[in-house]
Amino acid sequence: QVQLVESGGGSVQAGGSLRLSCAASGYTDRIRYMGWFRQAPGKEREGVAAIYTRGSTTYYADSVKGRFTLSQDNAKNTVYLQMNSLKPEDTAMYYCAAAPRPWIAWSRVNYYDYWGQGTQVTVSS
Repeated sequence: QVQLVESGGGSVQAGGSLRLSCAASGYTDRIRYMGWFRQAPGKEREGVAAIYTRGSTTYYADSVKGRFTLSQDNAKNTVYLQMNSLKPEDTAMYYCAAAPRPWIAWSRVNYYDYWGQGTQVTVSS
């Protein structure tokens, strides 16, 4: 099993920044991809960004490219989502996820086997 714990959410004004963290524990050697998803009330969960943990290739949704940066610290089994120039439409619950598969469609929820509890991000205008 893999456990994921997110932190770093909060409330900011538009244009502000937040950094989310996701710490993995357990059988972390199984993980090949770690991703961030978000879900706003009444909307489907959508992929925000992901990283191939064994090579550091990153993937981003078009809506966050140039504003969000995903990085990892392998020694700490932690990934970070730096979110800059936040917009009100970024408001959502953000979830960390991990996938053991060697290949995934990174933004598809079904490819991830492990999920964190989520952390709320609220951006006010």
